[in-house]
This record gives sequence, C-alpha cells and structure tokens, in this order.
Amino acid sequence: MTPSNPLRDDSGITHLDSTAHLMDRITSQLGTQLRLVSPDGRRRPDPRPTLVLVAHGSRDPRALATVTALAERIRAQRPGLAVRLGHIELNPPLLTATLDDLAAHAAAHAAHDAHAAHAVLVPLLLSRGQHVKRDIPAALDATPGLDARIAAPLGPHPLLAEALQDRLVRAGWPDRLLDARARRRHAVVLAAAGSRDPESATGTETAARLLADRLGVPVLPAYAAPTAACPRTVPQALATLAAQGRTHTAVAAYFTAPGRFAARSTAAAPWISTPPLGAHPALVRLVLHRYDQACETPAPARPRRLTSV
Repeated sequence: MTPSNPLRDDSGITHLDSTAHLMDRITSQLGTQLRLVSPDGRRRPDPRPTLVLVAHGSRDPRALATVTALAERIRAQRPGLAVRLGHIELNPPLLTATLDDLAAHAAAHAAHDAHAAHAVLVPLLLSRGQHVKRDIPAALDATPGLDARIAAPLGPHPLLAEALQDRLVRAGWPDRLLDARARRRHAVVLAAAGSRDPESATGTETAARLLADRLGVPVLPAYAAPTAACPRTVPQALATLAAQGRTHTAVAAYFTAPGRFAARSTAAAPWISTPPLGAHPALVRLVLHRYDQACETPAPARPRRLTSV
C-alpha cells in the first residue's frame, strides 16, 4: 500500500503531478511575496505571528540537525514567515532564550511594527505530556512583553500515520495491499518515548490505531522509557506479537528526531525499523496546520497565558 498523497522524498524534491500544480505553487508564493511589498517598493513587516518551533533537545547531534532541516523546509513552504527554534533542554537555543530575544525585538520595534510581539509556539512533540502542559507554558509566562499562544502538539494526527507508513515502505515494508495470509504474518510496534502522563499514552494509542487503519495489520504501541502510564516495553510488544505468529514485525520510530530512546527502540527490531519522522514533508504540513489552527483561535482575555489549542 502506498500513501494516498504524493510526498517529497528525503532530498526535499517534490514530485509534482502536473504543470498546473507547479504554476499554482509559483502563483501562491509570488502572491505571498507581493503582499509584503508596499506600493513604493519597500518591504512591509510580515503581519503573521512568528512561528516558534519548540523541540525537546537531545545530546545526539543529529537531533539539532534534524529540527534545523525541518525549520528550513517550513520556511521554503511558507516564504516570508518568520520561523524560530527553541529547545526545552540540552540544545541551544533554549526556548527561554528564544522567547527573551523575541520580546527584546518586540520592544525595539514596537513603534513601527505592531505585529513584532506576536508569536505562536508549535511543540515538536507527539502527545500532550508534561512538557506541553507545564514546561512550555512556564517558559512563556516568564517572558513579559510577548503576546504568544501555544499550538497543539503534533500528535496524534493522520498526517503522522502517513509519514510513518512512508518511512516503513522506504525501510522495506510491502508497498502494496497485503493479502489475508500476509496480514496474519505482519505487524508493527509503534515505539514511543513514554511518559508519566496518561494523556500521552492515550495519544500514542490513537496514533497506533491510525497507522493500523492505513496498513491493515496490528500496530502495538510500546515505550523506550516505560512508566505506570506507559508500561509496555518494545521487547515485550515484540514478544506478544511473535506469540501470535507474527513473523514480520517492524519497529516504527514514533519520534520527531534522533536520540537515545529512538536508537534503543529500533535496535530491538527483529526485522525492519524506521528512522524518526524528522523533516518528512508530512511533518512540514502538520506543523503549518497546527500554526494556522492557533492563529485562527480567538485571543484570550489575558495574552501570553494560553492553554494548548
């Protein structure tokens, strides 16, 4: 089975369906650029809020390279949109530093740019755990002078299932619809980080169901760092599926970027495994979707203190 929508490959090249598609993209991007130019030829300030990508952070150097590549693809998809990056921990720039820098910029440009103090924080996280509920709002509350809101985390969402399926096919999963006999042999373990928050586990379970619907085989969620809320380990999930006669079980990495937990999960795979979702084109679309959702949500009475939308 192949994804229902054409995706760009890992080189960033889009495989366009037609010349009309190409012309539509050129027209859209040209229109965006022209709206930012005043009649006298000077560039207007972009009225859209700054998009702040909130990454977790990792000691693995590939993580920073991955989220940086994701930011570049977002800029290419939405020309003129200011895109910044902030990490919750471990990697510079830290989220607190990014927010402080935005607040300082807003103060310096308030006289001629009314939109300088506006931002939307999009967590590059796959569920609503404590980072989304506590850490990101705390960083925002500690930054005076910034009118910002927090978008929903990326997952669960059908676009993530699309990206996971594409990663699986590239790793060796059959790119055709499996017959009944093959479906009895195949399965997937969806490997996630794990969290103490039950809502995070619920989100991962929903993501597993979305992927199972696309593949037509069982998808069992499991966790690299098990907790009471997320107790099943990746080896335990693999053993459960093997006991059911699943001889072709893949491990799909449900992580945004490389890191210790992702490496630990995929190392346990008895057959094929996938890399993290990274700068996949479906993630670019999903980040911009979350950003647009947040922009369309009416501002609360007290700016800067926003729950996730």
